[in-house]
Amino acid sequence: MQVIRLPDGTLRVPHSVLAEPDEDDPGQGRIIADAYVEIGPDDPDYDRLLGQSLTEDELAERRRRWRDEDADLLRHFEEWKADRAEDEGASP
Repeated sequence: MQVIRLPDGTLRVPHSVLAEPDEDDPGQGRIIADAYVEIGPDDPDYDRLLGQSLTEDELAERRRRWRDEDADLLRHFEEWKADRAEDEGASP
């Protein structure tokens, strides 16, 4: 999860939550959630987090690039796997 810089200057910051099971409802397990909280310039962590923030467009571009690079990596792996299968088939 990334720190997202919104057009109005607000930062959307990842916030993880871990909830233990409710003693009154033993059928419920632990709940782990990732969510965002929004902070403004008056927050003590704002300046530190601003430096690592991305706009929503930058984040979308980064995700697109990761998908493209993942496709190339998968293609290379499949080629390697096919070559290895051929090599193993040629051995006596």
